Amino acid sequence: MLLLVLSTEMGTKVGEARTCESQSQRFKGTCVSESNCANVCKTEGFPGGHCRGFRRRCFCLTDCA
Repeated sequence: MLLLVLSTEMGTKVGEARTCESQSQRFKGTCVSESNCANVCKTEGFPGGHCRGFRRRCFCLTDCA
């Protein structure tokens, strides 16, 4: 039974797309709220975003082509 479960898990693994980042063009100021960053990124056509780096910039996320 365990072998059957392991073999189906291995067989159904789908390649994951890499995630690319692009600094937001519209976000102003220091990025302290992940949800605010994500919302601004959505207005730029990205599916989401997050704060990162020492300078706390907003970076928008998308699947790499």
